[in-house]
Amino acid sequence: MTTSSEHRSELRRLAAEKFGLDRLRDEQLEAMEQVVADHDVLAVLPTGAGKSAIYQVPALVLDGPTVVVSPLIALQNDQVEGIEGSRAPDAVVVNSTQRDGERRDAWDALREGTAEYVFLSPEQLADDGRVDALAELGVSLFVVDEAHCVSAWGHDFRPDYLRLGRVIDRLGHPRVVALTATAAPPVRRDIVERLGLRDHREVVASFDRPNLHLAVERFTDDAGKRDAVITHVRTLTADPASRCGLVYAASRKDTEFYAGELTAAGVRAAAYHAGMKTADRERVHQDFLAGEVDVVVATSAFGMGIDKPDVRFVVHASVTDSPDSYYQQVGRAGRDGDPAGITLFYRPEDLNLQKFLTASKPPEDTLEEVVRALHRQEGPVRPADLENEVDASRARRTRAVNLLEQVGAVTPTGSGRLVTDPDLAPDEAVEQAVEAAQAQQRLIRSRIRMMRGYAETTGCRRQHLLGYFGEQLPDPCGNCDNCDTGTARHRPAGTDEFPVDSPVQHPQWGPGVVMSVEEDRITVLFDDVGYKTLSLPDVREHDLLSRDDPQA
Repeated sequence: MTTSSEHRSELRRLAAEKFGLDRLRDEQLEAMEQVVADHDVLAVLPTGAGKSAIYQVPALVLDGPTVVVSPLIALQNDQVEGIEGSRAPDAVVVNSTQRDGERRDAWDALREGTAEYVFLSPEQLADDGRVDALAELGVSLFVVDEAHCVSAWGHDFRPDYLRLGRVIDRLGHPRVVALTATAAPPVRRDIVERLGLRDHREVVASFDRPNLHLAVERFTDDAGKRDAVITHVRTLTADPASRCGLVYAASRKDTEFYAGELTAAGVRAAAYHAGMKTADRERVHQDFLAGEVDVVVATSAFGMGIDKPDVRFVVHASVTDSPDSYYQQVGRAGRDGDPAGITLFYRPEDLNLQKFLTASKPPEDTLEEVVRALHRQEGPVRPADLENEVDASRARRTRAVNLLEQVGAVTPTGSGRLVTDPDLAPDEAVEQAVEAAQAQQRLIRSRIRMMRGYAETTGCRRQHLLGYFGEQLPDPCGNCDNCDTGTARHRPAGTDEFPVDSPVQHPQWGPGVVMSVEEDRITVLFDDVGYKTLSLPDVREHDLLSRDDPQA
């Protein structure tokens, strides 16, 4: 029987020989060891902590190919290129941009055993035939990248991820590795449940990035804020040691504005947003990696999977929609471990823009039409067939179907057709879907409030940010603007009364989970209303929170 030390020695050897990884982080090695010990694994590691190695190395000791589910084609291509640059077996991609011949070659390589890794999007796994083909290969490892997308609590929820649990079952439940950089405790629980992880182990690294200096600059007028952003970036790029950075803006128009102003000032800058042609986006991406462009001014569309270690600053020209998004974006700085500067240029009025951008009423009328159209049909229905049955745009129909799928009122078959739950009446299905949409909107608004809290706190910003993810930092970090000015204070690491990550009940807001505790306040993530920060004296005086666990 292979011992734990033998597993570790073999994993270290493969990492060095095949991928050139002479040193593995403790979290990487722990997760790898759990995989080869036949456990499902949920790994939560910060951006740049080497999550890919967690599946790449163990795959070499398992008998059968490795399926990697990744949400973006660009991200898939980056990961494949990383494997191709190593001494590991080949990796292939199967996606909608390929020619028929390219897809056939990919499947042939998997059947012949010359390729070990296959990258697909969750949408590709909606096809019954494709899943059957994977099942015939004897998949040994199933990897879900950006696994927070499976959770409605996650900041980037994607309904296509919901069907992955069924795909895993159809493949005979090979070992599963779920990877993400941002997952607070409720999101982690959701991932485990929705993917159906068995006998799983969780490896959660600290969210802290102590080499990043956190700061916020506050403004009352938009023009002053814009001038300050441009001046700040010009100053940073004038120094060769801090020339490389990212600027995040709230809109496509703003990316063009800032890129134009910086270029006119002599900065090698380029805009990046989803409205650009694919070839133009790819050119900006490659020029940034090659050092031909020093500053990319982008919407949130840029950065996922970026592996550039020497990003020296990240500037936000406007507040983000959530601490989750903010953390993920700032995590692209300082991956080499050297100091990097993080600055949010904050104007309270910008929060209204985020509220506008994220506002979305439940499509109640469309939900009713979709449900009744599905119930009129006999057997599974193609989503495209709803076009003639439902008087709504394609986007609105899709959102309605996604909401119905989220609450289990509609289930997609392997071929992508839709089947209704025969035990759920149409009116009840609509009601549940509307409630799910309203809960999601409450959560989104609560995240925006948490961003206001981060921007306006006089305490240690790192304490505030880590507390959002359920991690406690008792003492001020010493590397943020509020620590610099001396306004940060010691924060108790939870209390016996309300430990972090403990379930609680509120008489009005229902069940929730304690995320952080300070001397005079407590932050709870409630199932129905999202994040709430409450006064501890009020909680005690009015008995607003009760512990909801058997050990309370």
